[in-house]
Amino acid sequence: MHADGEGAMTLSETIELVGQAVDAAGVALIVVGLLLTTSQFLMQARGDGSQAYRRFREGLGRTLLLGLEFLVAADVIRTVAVTPTFRSVGILAGIVAIRTFLSWTLELELNGQWPWRR
Repeated sequence: MHADGEGAMTLSETIELVGQAVDAAGVALIVVGLLLTTSQFLMQARGDGSQAYRRFREGLGRTLLLGLEFLVAADVIRTVAVTPTFRSVGILAGIVAIRTFLSWTLELELNGQWPWRR
């Protein structure tokens, strides 16, 4: 429904809603992944604690990477799909750069090498 309560949503409102949904999915993935990997760790830590910790870190890292991908996608949807300005594209570039760096460092942490070295 349109913001004033009548008619259909505009394209820009629809895109904003889709961006928010993708953002919410990214956050939900991170939260659910955190809960699942933590519960698995707590069950496995009773046996071999060091192996359980390694698996916990790997699972959490994968969860964060997937969640970050969704969050970047939401930023792209909201910024590029609606008439982009130099300012909005610049802000998007900064956000994507920060999140990409975080993804690369998580990848390095998980696999012991930078993604482009594989």
